[in-house]
Amino acid sequence: QAQLVESGGGLVQAGGSLRLSCAASGRTFSTYAVAWFRQAPGKEREFVAAINWSGSVTSYADSVKGRFSISRDNAKNTVYLQMNSLKPEDTAVYSCAARVGSLRVDNAYHYWGQGTQVTVSS
Repeated sequence: QAQLVESGGGLVQAGGSLRLSCAASGRTFSTYAVAWFRQAPGKEREFVAAINWSGSVTSYADSVKGRFSISRDNAKNTVYLQMNSLKPEDTAVYSCAARVGSLRVDNAYHYWGQGTQVTVSS
């Protein structure tokens, strides 16, 4: 079992940056693939980025490629999402999720955090 807690959200102006953190409990976190998803009001949850257990493989949604970067520190049981050049359309609740096995870009994750709000003003 893993419990995930997100932090780092907030209000930022367009063009600004934020770094989200996903802290996990459990000694096996280093074996999990982890992803970030987001959900804007009135919209379905969408995939943002994912990273495999070692950090050697990553995947990004086209909408964030070149602006967002996912990384992990297994010694700290933490995954990060660095978000640069933020746009108003990035406004959403961002949640992290973890799964045993390889990373995926769909919702097939076993453990989910509660989410953190990111608001980008124009």
